[in-house]
Amino acid sequence: MDMAVFLRLPAIPFPLRNSSLHSSRGIKMALKTTQKNTNVSFSTATTRKLPILLFDIMDTIVRDPFYHDIPAFFRMPFEELIESKHPTAWIEFEKGLIDEVELARKFFKDGRPFDLEGLKNCMREGYSYIEGVEELLHVLKHNNYEMHAFTNYPIWYEMIEDKLNISKYLSWTFCSCINGKRKPDPEFFLEVVRHLKVDPASCLFVDDRKRNVEAAKEVGIIGLHFKNVDVLRQDLSLMGIDISTDETNLAQE
Repeated sequence: MDMAVFLRLPAIPFPLRNSSLHSSRGIKMALKTTQKNTNVSFSTATTRKLPILLFDIMDTIVRDPFYHDIPAFFRMPFEELIESKHPTAWIEFEKGLIDEVELARKFFKDGRPFDLEGLKNCMREGYSYIEGVEELLHVLKHNNYEMHAFTNYPIWYEMIEDKLNISKYLSWTFCSCINGKRKPDPEFFLEVVRHLKVDPASCLFVDDRKRNVEAAKEVGIIGLHFKNVDVLRQDLSLMGIDISTDETNLAQE
């Protein structure tokens, strides 16, 4: 989940065109259909393994410090922080439209100054893997799945990488500060598909926000709502994703 969700009024999720497609049975059928009907199959000459896995980062892979750590840093209740913040500054920062200096200048609506480096240190200290997720990523990487970050986050994603080394499992390919777009913008999802050069149904997207999952489904990407790692493991297994482990080989990696 990203900070900007609290800076705008909630929107109605995108309606599903065909909800049955996104049941576990429907997803298996979609994957099989894609394998038969596209030039990129599940066992191509280039050994590209499908589906490609796309992961939101905050509160899906990494704990988001915004909800508890940041209010404590500013010594104010969460509700007061939301009321005091500039309504679009963080969104602009996520899209790469402003840098961190400009963010600090307009972070609060009243323009009050604050310790920017202190805030960054607070964020950095608060980053940690969601329980059980790193182990799952390790297994998926071991089983040769192609994985990409697909996240709304500013240039501070580099602080996450510096601390947690997420790139050993997935690539920071689709980040709002680089692409200039944010989920659930349909164009951002279509840009992902164009970049990967695969059919939308050859991508599986995981996010803790239902609105983003519904947006993915609307363009034909398979979407999974992240609740916790145990549920995610079950969902992936139902879809035929190989989450089996070879303890001996994993221990050697």
